[in-house]
Amino acid sequence: MSWRNSFLAALVLGSAANAFGQAQNLLPGAIQPGTVQIGLQPIASGLTAPVYAIAAPKDPNDLFVVDQAGKIDLIHNGVMQSTPFLDVSSLQNAIPLHAGYDERGLLGLAFNPGFNDPTSTGYRTLYTYQSEATGTKTADFGPAPGTLTGPIDHQNVLVQWKVSASNPNVVDPASRRDLLREDHPALNHNGGTIAFGPDGKLYLAIGDGGTANDSGNGHIVSTGNAQSLSVVMGKMLRIDVNGNNSANGQYGIPADNPFVATPGAVPEIYAYGFRNPYKFSFDGPTGKLVEGDVGQNQVEEVNLVTKGGNFGWGIKEGTFLFNRTGPNAGTDNPFNSPGSPAGLIDPVLEYDHNAGIAVVGGFVYHGSLLPQIEGKYVFGDFSNSTFAGPGNGRLFYADLGTGQINEFEMQAPLGMWLKGFGQDANGEIDVLASTNLGPTGSTGMVFEITPEPGSMGMIAAASALPLLMRRKPRHLP
Repeated sequence: MSWRNSFLAALVLGSAANAFGQAQNLLPGAIQPGTVQIGLQPIASGLTAPVYAIAAPKDPNDLFVVDQAGKIDLIHNGVMQSTPFLDVSSLQNAIPLHAGYDERGLLGLAFNPGFNDPTSTGYRTLYTYQSEATGTKTADFGPAPGTLTGPIDHQNVLVQWKVSASNPNVVDPASRRDLLREDHPALNHNGGTIAFGPDGKLYLAIGDGGTANDSGNGHIVSTGNAQSLSVVMGKMLRIDVNGNNSANGQYGIPADNPFVATPGAVPEIYAYGFRNPYKFSFDGPTGKLVEGDVGQNQVEEVNLVTKGGNFGWGIKEGTFLFNRTGPNAGTDNPFNSPGSPAGLIDPVLEYDHNAGIAVVGGFVYHGSLLPQIEGKYVFGDFSNSTFAGPGNGRLFYADLGTGQINEFEMQAPLGMWLKGFGQDANGEIDVLASTNLGPTGSTGMVFEITPEPGSMGMIAAASALPLLMRRKPRHLP
């Protein structure tokens, strides 16, 4: 990777301190060696940059894999289908992604809770979150007036689709309906996950607008975007896909959203104070909303998101006070400040950049293969090395109650950049990774976490796989 791409990657992920200098040891011992041994069973290969995988409601046979490069692939009964479930990569308004590194692209997928219920209005209905060319259509949201010092980089779009009436394995491209569109000032901090909560509402997380320090083009100088309720950047949004009382009439704003009666606030906001909420998920049995918020130079964090909560960025990074402006801009106060200032909610998990460079949120485990981690949160880090070398993602399990993070025991390191996680209908968790830092090539793979330490996995196995794996995970019917 060239120095230019290395610098871009460090800049946009906000990990310059880790990439070009020693990170402070703010949280020694935050991650401990675990006792749970796992293997990684390859499920699919030949992908570009897989970032997310989920099953549709009441569908035990299919896994849908989101590829950042613009495709959703369908693994049916353990077999990757030759035709993508959805392909938006060739749309006229598609963003040409930077091969070296990019945070734009096709990022999110959510199925309507009534997707497999013929009596539901959400039958065969799904949603994607994707980046498109700026100016494609008029945006519903954007930077605060007077904050732009440069151009808008792209638009983030929430789209509704219907499955083809003649082929249940593909989406009907003519069914597209845009729900909301955001003008985003930088290529990074787009968030990426969309998911339906147990309340039947759709949740969408958007990052603070990009660059660093929640400042620069398109950022509010006085407060930053994440702390201002007047913009959607740095927020968790919550909408009703069956309603129509939004400003554009394409969706509903729930009456119990926390800021619907706050003057000047965006009524779609559910929670705020996030930097880059790249991955979040709901824990089915408890309904908890667990979010991994990518840090800047020092601290990575995982939050339990609550209605109306302020999660601190850019006043704090994790439990540490953060210098957003001034001569020490971009640095943390080395003295821990849990619970202060008042009104900010601290993370339930955190670690510093001696242990990784960017948190990748996952899922609470409720499968059957690893009963010893039932109820534990499975997540990881993009890589434990700098951006200058090969990726080597880390895989963790944690107790959200005690805050203890443990690393899975494996016979060999992952040896790939960790791009995301997936969860199938049986509650088993998949690891999505690639040997390429950016969205390019065909080294992207999907692995299932298994209890066998000797299962194939890691980089050595990747080169031995055919272009598309056709190996049925043993727990599938």
